[in-house]
Amino acid sequence: MRSLQSEIEQRGRRIFELVDKHPESLFSKAGFYQRLMTISMRDEQLKLQLFRFVDVLPSLRTSGEVIEHLQEYFAEAHDSRKLSEFLRAGIRLARIVPRLSGPILRWNVSEMARQFIAGRNSNDVLQILRKRRTQKIGFTVDLLGEAVVSETEADDYAARYLDLLEGLALETRNWTDPLGKNSELFPVVNVSVKISALYSQISPEDPADAIAHLAPKLRPLLRRARELGAFINFDMESYAHKNITLELFKTIFTEEEFKDWPHAGIVTQAYLRDSEADLRDLIEWGRARGTRFAVRLVKGAYWDYETAKSRQNGWNFPVYLQKPESDANFETLTRLLLENEAVVTSAFGSHNVRSIAHAQTLADELGIDRSRFEFQLLYGMAGPIKRALVDMGYRVREYCPVGELLPGMSYLVRRLLENTSNEGFLRAKFSEKVSAKELLRNPCEILRGSRNGVLAPSNATINMTTTTPKTQPGAPYENAPLTNFALPENQEKIRAALREQRKQFGRKVPLTINGEKISTDKMFSSVNPSQPDQIVGYAAEAGIPEAERAVAAARAAFEKWRRTSFEERCQLLERAAEILERRRFELSALEVFEVGKPWAEADGDIREAIDFCTFYARQMRLIGRPRLTQNVPGEESYRHYWPRGVALVIAPWNFPMAILCGMVSAALVTGNTVIMKPSEQSVIIGAMLMEIYEEAGVPPGVLNFLNGKGSVIGAHMVDHKDVDLIAFTGSREVGLWIWETAGKTREGQRELKRVICEMGGKNAMIVDSDADLDEAIVDSIYSAFGFQGQKCSALSRLIVLEENYDRVMERLLGAAASARVGNPDEPGIVVGPVIDEAAYRRILDYIEVGKSEATLAYQAKELPPHGYFIPPTIFTGVKPDMRIAREEIFGPVLSVLKVRDLDEAIEVANGTDYALTGGFFSRSPANIERVKAQLEAGNVYINRPCTGAIVGRHPFGGFKMSGSGTKAGGEDYLLNFLIPRVVTENVARHGLAPEKTPEYRDEFLWPKQ
Repeated sequence: MRSLQSEIEQRGRRIFELVDKHPESLFSKAGFYQRLMTISMRDEQLKLQLFRFVDVLPSLRTSGEVIEHLQEYFAEAHDSRKLSEFLRAGIRLARIVPRLSGPILRWNVSEMARQFIAGRNSNDVLQILRKRRTQKIGFTVDLLGEAVVSETEADDYAARYLDLLEGLALETRNWTDPLGKNSELFPVVNVSVKISALYSQISPEDPADAIAHLAPKLRPLLRRARELGAFINFDMESYAHKNITLELFKTIFTEEEFKDWPHAGIVTQAYLRDSEADLRDLIEWGRARGTRFAVRLVKGAYWDYETAKSRQNGWNFPVYLQKPESDANFETLTRLLLENEAVVTSAFGSHNVRSIAHAQTLADELGIDRSRFEFQLLYGMAGPIKRALVDMGYRVREYCPVGELLPGMSYLVRRLLENTSNEGFLRAKFSEKVSAKELLRNPCEILRGSRNGVLAPSNATINMTTTTPKTQPGAPYENAPLTNFALPENQEKIRAALREQRKQFGRKVPLTINGEKISTDKMFSSVNPSQPDQIVGYAAEAGIPEAERAVAAARAAFEKWRRTSFEERCQLLERAAEILERRRFELSALEVFEVGKPWAEADGDIREAIDFCTFYARQMRLIGRPRLTQNVPGEESYRHYWPRGVALVIAPWNFPMAILCGMVSAALVTGNTVIMKPSEQSVIIGAMLMEIYEEAGVPPGVLNFLNGKGSVIGAHMVDHKDVDLIAFTGSREVGLWIWETAGKTREGQRELKRVICEMGGKNAMIVDSDADLDEAIVDSIYSAFGFQGQKCSALSRLIVLEENYDRVMERLLGAAASARVGNPDEPGIVVGPVIDEAAYRRILDYIEVGKSEATLAYQAKELPPHGYFIPPTIFTGVKPDMRIAREEIFGPVLSVLKVRDLDEAIEVANGTDYALTGGFFSRSPANIERVKAQLEAGNVYINRPCTGAIVGRHPFGGFKMSGSGTKAGGEDYLLNFLIPRVVTENVARHGLAPEKTPEYRDEFLWPKQ
């Protein structure tokens, strides 16, 4: 009896024999496409530029735009001789005859798209389906362009799916299954549905909401499919949507109407590490349901996206990092499916002959007739393999995408990447002519070889997810991970924390001065802005006497703290980071209630606080030791730093833990003593930071905690002679007063006060004529309305080129109308309440100003009945000199300005008093470079939201009236809290001098520790 591997090799060789009877290059369409692919496989950077050009081309309206982009994308490659004569000729032709070359390029890309996209609509695709029918190949049809930004677009997709189903059923009513046997398992009409196309507000943290909106849209489609005898398959997309897709599938097909219907299927992606567990769960569900269902097993098409997203957020990779791992898991799942053939109908989606041969061999071994499963392959790819499988008597179905070129570009680029991947099977077989023996190797054998160093991993970067990030000098800095709310266990943790925080409403927090807890006669309350009748907590209110005590305590503690080694201070911050991590869900839940942050925003704030602690500890280790200025014989000259003295930290409520912790941690680690005054609206969160630092071991007097009115104790301490440094984040009005007041020297003052002043913004984002609107609209809505627009970095002015204006506005208004407004203690909320009644009144006043100055284009109507909820509002017809275009509103109000061209756009963007954040959406390399050089903002963001700065990655801060030019979370931020000092010693004695002086020496501490 031969081994399974021998049988697989025999079947694989048979497939290759049949394939070789009809030889075909990897790129079955000759000409432009074949040359493009050949060039792409020679140079990775050139491939990137080629595919980016292909992506933007359908959005370009004129031949002139096509030529400009062609030259921009390939100018560098042209100079470096990377281009083939084929592309050189194209660029030369473009310059000579632009009117002719533009349409030619469009036609070529359209022809290339037809390699993978079967048609524009159901009528168009039928020509292909009829041809495939003669070849005994079935079909499943998918609608392209699943990126919807509004419920209007989602409803349109639902209608198009229904029209597609009706059209296919009508035209194929007399068609029969090519095999005939077991045809009841495989309806002729097969439609694949992507759930992301049916609901624009899918939030991974809120599966219940997604299912509640998706199920009503799917039921009419499923009902009609059942009536027509058709099959519906749920496609699987990104990992963030996986659990929702699985739960939706199980929920809807357990309903009485559909639980006995077998013609429904779902995709399992073998490159996911948890795919086996998911598949076992599905099979058990199907067994309990008592009706067959189908599973399409695929490798997965979003590997690049998933790995990049995981790196950015610090998450464990959900996918396998080596192709043989995915191949081996595919075979594990193949066995699992076939061993449960009584419950599930299998469709094996692969172009890999090894994977196909394994499924065939295993089915025979288990006695499963080949008519009871099928192979599915993509339209436009692996034609010879499809023919070989048909010749062998297997059922073959082709996955046929349908749609216009513009919305189909993401699919097209995924296919181009797949065809040119270094590890792709089709490239290996049809382009590089790898031997059959090598192509049929057992992936487990390949993996065993990799452990001995034979196979280098394609991706070896792993981010920490459960421990405090590395802080040692020389190690790459790693941010703390965000919480992945797509995981059910994290959803339950935050819900539990919210329940626990509710029980603690009404707590009382004292002042902390010199380590002593102090209560006062006056208390003020902190309320839940979603329900102002709920008191989150009460805080003791400090007056002038308490402020004086705090300054005196900080001054007294300074001498010892300044002489504490920087390593001890760094370890204090790291202990605080560990406590923040341990209490992460508790603190996030508190932010939800005290300042109205949605789940992810609250978690991001705690993550940033953790990062500030670890990053500043790391930076202090880099600058803490005295460093030699120059290596000169006979002289030692060392530069080092002293702390400034007593630091007053005044923080805002909008990032209540992150900004407060960032300024406090920077002051502490540099050796200053601190009086921290949180905002009155977020005083309970401030008290938690005091608790955390006390648990971490901060000495008495080194950190003091005062609550109170800024106009009373804040003003007193800003003007105090013994306060040496003021770190402030807040409004322009208060910031400028602090700047002015600190400049006045008082009697007995020993230092010129240093002010670190971070204020507001009137941030603009520009939408270029070639922008990817799927990206620009989603990011603009989030930047303007996320956390109710209460970020100094929030988008306030959207500047749109007139060429693109109508398309942008149509989609922008639809997206705004679809954004979820509600109480942020519920998951998936985008817009919650503003912070208090004063803000509520002020923002409503600005909306009235906007109505008098401009045109009210959109305002949400459905708001919660209680709480400080402001409707997301959009004004059009806004001019640069209007108040709503110049003054910071700090709420969910967006002004849209139409401009002629990029020149005017940049002029308008730069035309305010502020320079904090700014953004640009474009696919023109030249325009992107221009905006990078000319946009006046401390943080410039290209093709992404203008909010969400990450410590170390995006040092944050602005200039002009946005701030003093400091960069929180940057390498040079700590220098603002320090005084530089140089110590020089003549070490020559009678001509004798050390040959070499160490670059670093120990700290100047006395007495020595």
